[in-house]
Amino acid sequence: MADQRILFAKSGTAKYISHLDLMHTMERAFLRAGITIRHTAGFHPHPYVSIPLPLPLGFSSQCEILEFGLENGATVETLPEQMNKALPAGIEILSCYEGGLAFKKLAFVRYEISLEFDAPVADQAEQAFRELMARESFVVKKRSKKAKSGFTEVDIIPLVEAVEEIHAEDTWLRLTLLLKAQNPGLNPDVLLQGFRSEYPELPVIYTACHRREILDDDKNVYR
Repeated sequence: MADQRILFAKSGTAKYISHLDLMHTMERAFLRAGITIRHTAGFHPHPYVSIPLPLPLGFSSQCEILEFGLENGATVETLPEQMNKALPAGIEILSCYEGGLAFKKLAFVRYEISLEFDAPVADQAEQAFRELMARESFVVKKRSKKAKSGFTEVDIIPLVEAVEEIHAEDTWLRLTLLLKAQNPGLNPDVLLQGFRSEYPELPVIYTACHRREILDDDKNVYR
């Protein structure tokens, strides 16, 4: 039987549900909704659910994808309503559909990022961000479980596919960025960490990151 996928949103307090807890939340929601899904084979079978691009903790999104194997208890048409009744506030199933592109085709993510400063310095922050993105290279350290030191170096510039919008107003800088998704991908937190380190005279007091779209390698909406 072919796999199915659901498109879902994550917002509000649900932003602070970790990836592992999100998987468990989805598994329990299937049970509460009376929907039977495929399990793995072996001595200790468990529900087959897979999210190809885990959302960083604290980020909101309107384009998360979960793959599973539907057996009975619902159809792709009825599943969203059934699941939404069983899910906590902040997680909403938007649609359910058959199959989809291979995960390796997932190539880019469009993010909306907001930065708030403790003074009306948004214009200076815009200039600084443009200067940063115009560099040929900008290497920062990020945490890595694989590296013996606990950190690895990453050059951010090749991983920023496009700076699509920049809007500065008073204490706020709002960005729309198209970032590489995998192999390797760029977590916006790493970019913001680098920005803070490079421009300490522009103290950021609040950030918000929203995942708006996931795109394939042809820059079409990924499904």
